[in-house]
Formats: sequence, C-alpha cells, structure tokens
Amino acid sequence: MLNSKALSVLEPIQRSSVADSVFEELHRQILRLELPPGTRLSEFDVARALGVSRQPVRDAFYRLSKLGFLTIRPQRATVVSAISERAVMQARFIRLSIEAETARVACKTLTEEDFSAIEAIIDQQAAAVAAHDPAKFHDLDDQFHREICERSGTGFAWETAREMKSHMDRVRFLSLSFALEHAFAEHKDILAALRSRDEERAAEMVRIHLSRILHQIVRIRGENAAYFSDDG
Repeated sequence: MLNSKALSVLEPIQRSSVADSVFEELHRQILRLELPPGTRLSEFDVARALGVSRQPVRDAFYRLSKLGFLTIRPQRATVVSAISERAVMQARFIRLSIEAETARVACKTLTEEDFSAIEAIIDQQAAAVAAHDPAKFHDLDDQFHREICERSGTGFAWETAREMKSHMDRVRFLSLSFALEHAFAEHKDILAALRSRDEERAAEMVRIHLSRILHQIVRIRGENAAYFSDDG
C-alpha cells in the first residue's frame, strides 16, 4: 500500500493522451469514409503518418477493433471492417430509444437560452446545406443531437448513444450525398416540436428522423455494395 508521502509525489493523470488522439483521428477518418472498408493499415505506416510511436497506434487499433471498425489479423495487415447492416440496425434501435426519451425530457427542461444555442447550430447547418458541404453538415448533425441531450440534462445518455451510433455514421455520411436537405428539414421539425413543448410530437419527429436510414440503406448498399458485409 502506498503511504501518504509516496502519494504526494504522484502527478495527476492527463485525461487526453496520444493514444486517445490517434483513436479519435482514425475513428473520424473511418466514419467519414476517408478510410473506406477494405483499407489496409499497418501500425508502422499509421505511426509514421501521425508522427507517433507504434504503441499508441496499437492501442487505438485495439479499441477500434473492439468497436467493430477494424479487423486485426495476426501477421497480416489490419483492415477497415465492412459496414455491418445488422450493427447499423441495432445502433438505430438503441439510439432511437435514448433520443426519443431525451426529446420528452427536453420539452420539459430546455430554456430560451438553450433554444438559442440549438438554433445557432441550425443556422450553421443551413450554411453547410447551401454550400453542399456534407462533411461540415455531418459534424453539425452530431453537435445538434449532442446539444439537445446535454442541455436537457441527459448528457450521460449521449455517451451511450455516441458509441452505438458510430455504426450508423458511415451510412449516414453516405446518405448526405442525396439527402442533405431532408436531414436538415427534419432537424428543424425536431426543434419546432421541442419549442412547442409537445412531447409526443417531439418523440415522433425523432423517430421519423432516425428511421429514414431504414429506406436509405437499401439505396446506399446498392450503390456501394463493396462497402458492406454479407450479414444483412
């Protein structure tokens, strides 16, 4: 057991680490299809590209593999995993359950200051739509949903939703090539329902928004068959 004197010389652990940064960067590139399914990765090449040692890359690879985004094959190249339609549908179910209930809570708790902050995100989304910038809109989409959770006091639920929704994100990103305006319109519908304090309508608007993927995935899989696994 450490005594008090020994404890006094310990330094606080930094929450952010090189491994976290490597993980976040690879995670972002995978979700945006900058590293599409089938991309071969090596610890050495990634470490050299990011200017880090191989250990944080190895740690990031492991975390991504546990989430289902990398397939690590001993003595062979690590590969970005194909999109699992089953995982996408499971993620949608969990995310809808969380966010529909969050919408009900938000109707009771959001203040005028909260609505102003969310409307500012909507304004930024409008600019992204006008510029037809899917990458920017995708980031703002994430921010919109997170802001509602955090400002309604259910930020803890967002952490669960965030991890699960990653399996939707690659499909969502691909959908923005043809459904940018639809996604934006649905965000405005959700905000209008929250402003009206109509819990049932707010939950329904979230359900409609998060269920759009059920139809979009058919088109996306047809146009990007090589990106998908055979578990659908």
